[in-house]
Order: sequence, then C-alpha cells, then structure tokens
Amino acid sequence: MNEHDERGSTMTGVDPGRLDDQQLMKELETIHRTRHDTLLYGSNDALRAHNERMAQLEGEYLRRNPRRPVAAGRTREGARERGCGETTAPHG
Repeated sequence: MNEHDERGSTMTGVDPGRLDDQQLMKELETIHRTRHDTLLYGSNDALRAHNERMAQLEGEYLRRNPRRPVAAGRTREGARERGCGETTAPHG
C-alpha cells in the first residue's frame, strides 16, 4: 500500500457523522490502538493526520453521547479523593 492510499483510507477516512455507532466504535478502537506507535515513530505529517482524525472521531462520539457515564475516579474530585487516601499514613 503506498503512502497516498494509506493516508486516504486510514487517516482521512469516512466522515465520522456518516458512520453508524458500531463503525464509529471500531474506528475509535483502531485509532487509539495505533496512537502510541504513531507518536513514537510516525512522521510529523502522520502525527498531524492522526491527531486530526482522532479529534474528528472523538468529537463525533461525544456529540452522540453527551450523557455518557463518567466514572467518579476519572474526575478531578475523584482523583483528589484517591490522593488523600494515599497520604493518610503517619509520618515519623
């Protein structure tokens, strides 16, 4: 697969608004799985395209799921509570 084909099918892809929910989740899973390698080994152009595509896909997911469940531990308050519990051991 040449660079043009790869960029055309993987990074630009279908408009996220045209994907059904299952296709959107598959695209999100794929892009998150490839993120680390793109960051470490991709060219600046590849990383830029990856960032743009990830933002498009995540934006569409958030648009469709404005009331998605949020785990308490994934909020600032939840993180502070975890931090407090870890620092309660006596010093001395």
